[in-house]
Amino acid sequence: MEQKPPFPPFTLETALQKVQMAEDAWNSRNPEKVSKAYTVGTEWRNRDQFINGREEVVAFLTKKWEKELDYRLKKELWTFNDNKIAVRFEYEWHDKAGNWFRSYGNELWEFDAQGLMQRRFASINDVPVRSEERKFRDETDPLVLAC
Repeated sequence: MEQKPPFPPFTLETALQKVQMAEDAWNSRNPEKVSKAYTVGTEWRNRDQFINGREEVVAFLTKKWEKELDYRLKKELWTFNDNKIAVRFEYEWHDKAGNWFRSYGNELWEFDAQGLMQRRFASINDVPVRSEERKFRDETDPLVLAC
């Protein structure tokens, strides 16, 4: 049986751990790795798309990260109760033309007893930003190296 600790019911400590694990997995930009946190029959609503099952999750994330280049995400715990967690998040990415965006949203998560996410509902809005307005940079970023 697949398991992904920590398991519900969540405490503040385990809810924060789940959120950090999700942030780390999504920042890997590895669709196969990310999909392992979800049940085989997971149900998603992502913006206007409805995704069912791990295979569709992998296909969705593969396509997403082909479009959303240099994706970098930050999640924040909003609230939790029993087997549910709500988060707010923002992430930055650019398209192939070099246009940068910051995406803001909220997610509602529901977990099974084995700690796998069985339902994920996401509402997301994109805002164009100039490169110099970016919040999420790493040490290889040219603007960071210039400082």
